Order: sequence, then structure tokens, then C-alpha cells
Amino acid sequence: MAAGNANFDEILSTTLKNYIPKLTDNIFSARPLFYALTNGQTIRRVSGGANIVVPLIYGTNSTAGSYSGTDTISTTAQTGISAAEYSWKQYAATVTINGIEEAKNNGEAQIIDLLEGKIFQTQETIIENMNTMFYGNSTGNGGKDWNGLAACVGLGNDDGSAAFAGIDATDGDNSWWRSQVTNVAGALTQANMATTYNNASVGNDQPTIIITGQAQYEAYEALLEGQIRYTDTDMADGGFQNLLFKGCPITFDGVLAGEGKMYMLNTKYLQLVAHSDVWFKPTPFVRPTNQDAVFSQLLCYGELTTSNRARQGYLYGITPA
Repeated sequence: MAAGNANFDEILSTTLKNYIPKLTDNIFSARPLFYALTNGQTIRRVSGGANIVVPLIYGTNSTAGSYSGTDTISTTAQTGISAAEYSWKQYAATVTINGIEEAKNNGEAQIIDLLEGKIFQTQETIIENMNTMFYGNSTGNGGKDWNGLAACVGLGNDDGSAAFAGIDATDGDNSWWRSQVTNVAGALTQANMATTYNNASVGNDQPTIIITGQAQYEAYEALLEGQIRYTDTDMADGGFQNLLFKGCPITFDGVLAGEGKMYMLNTKYLQLVAHSDVWFKPTPFVRPTNQDAVFSQLLCYGELTTSNRARQGYLYGITPA
């Protein structure tokens, strides 16, 4: 074990703990999906429970209506209220400093500089890995991955009609739990975009962001040739290229490159749930008895959830123009 600063472990633990707010800010502002999920709304904090329960309203109150005089007012028991249930998922990253690194960085300032370099590396890795995971179908890593858009919206099989969160959308009575899905089977057009967008809209409750691959973004850009192009200033301020479609910002993410997909998301009903006690929580630095190193783990418990799949749109099968 390396000799050196007697307060080495304490300095590491304190520095890492103090850096966590900046770490999470950096992570959730680095990609358009992260930005859309957390900008202007808070991550839902849940203190525990066997599962994450999300209340759903899928029907109207049948007792509401006009009456006259002494008419009997209905007291029929209400249906149309259910709940989606999500399992807690876990995510971790380890920050490790080996003995030779410790010996070379003995002063407090050197220790902090070394740790900040390690944190930056960890941060960039989390950004790439979690961003990829949040587009997936939750089957990765032996089914341990968190839900992604392919599960919450497209469900991986492209029809949006399989069982999800304990509700079987293949049942005709549960058609309200299906996303608005369009198989483009060809080049992107404003017409098929409009159909999906309108199907996912009710009144002023409309998609809030559209995310696609770069090729599809450029195809939409080409459709606007000769027209005035508008952008969303909030997305632009976040550093993301975007154009507007029906007033909704459309942007792209490299994760969707070559997939021919486009997600029209209403983030009012897409929520990242975090355990209130374990969200990028650093464990104290420890020294294994069989390794010349110290390490801390950043732990997260949570899940990506949706409370209304019918307000989400998904186009697939988009081919190059």
C-alpha cells in the first residue's frame, strides 16, 4: 500500500461528495433526451416501496352530467383509473485510484486534481452509457438495463402494443396504453410526420420534443428548403441544433444513427424517477485488502417511466431520401 498523505481517503471522499451536484448537472444537460427530461421539470424523487407505482387515468367519470329537479344522480362506482408498476433499477460507476497514482499525488491540491480528472472520465462514460441505455428496450445487460424509449414508446417490436409496466396493450380493452406508431416504409415526409404528431395530440396537449437520427434530421431540413426556418431558443441555449415542426423542436442524437426512427415525445408523461436516498450517491473510499488501490462507487436507484403512452409518437422504417 502506498505511503503518503494521512488524510488521503478523507480528502477524496469530501471532494467527491462536493462534486456530485456539478456531476449530475453536467450529465443531464449533455444530450437532448437528458435535457428534455430534466429541463423545466424536476426528477421525481421517491423514498422507497417495492415498486415504483405511477397512477393512470384512462377513462372519464361516467357520473358527470346534467340533471333536473329531483332526478336521481348516479353513484356508479368509477372505472378508468389504474396504475403502471415499474421495478427499481440500479446503476453504478466506480472511481478508482491505485497506489502509484496516490504516491505521485501526495499534496492536497494534487489529490484534488487527480480526483477531478477521474470524476471527469467517469462523468463522460456515464453520459455515453446512460444515453444509449435510455434509447433501448431494457433488455440489455441481462435485462438489468433501465427502460429506454424503445420500451416506453416503441417497445422494440415497432408496434407499441405489447405488455409494458404490468399492462397488456395487446388486449383490446387496453388500447389506450399504445403509442401512436407509424411505419413510414420509405422517405420521410411532412405528411407522415403530421399524422403521427396529430395522433399523439389532444387539444393543447402535444409532443414537446422530437428526437431522431442525423440523417432523418437532415431529411426534414431538406423538406424546408426555400421556407423560413424557426428554432426553439431554449434548446438552442442548451447547445442543441434544432428546427421547429408545428412549434415543436426537432433535434438529433448520434445514438439513433442508421436506425430510421423518430420519436415524438410528450415529456409531461415521461418521467425519470430517482430514489431520494440513492441518486448518484458516493460510497466512502475504501481500500481492499488484496488490491493496491482505493475506490468509491456512485450508486443510482431509479427508472424511466411513462404515465401516458398514447401521448407519445413513434415513426420507424424511415429510409434515406
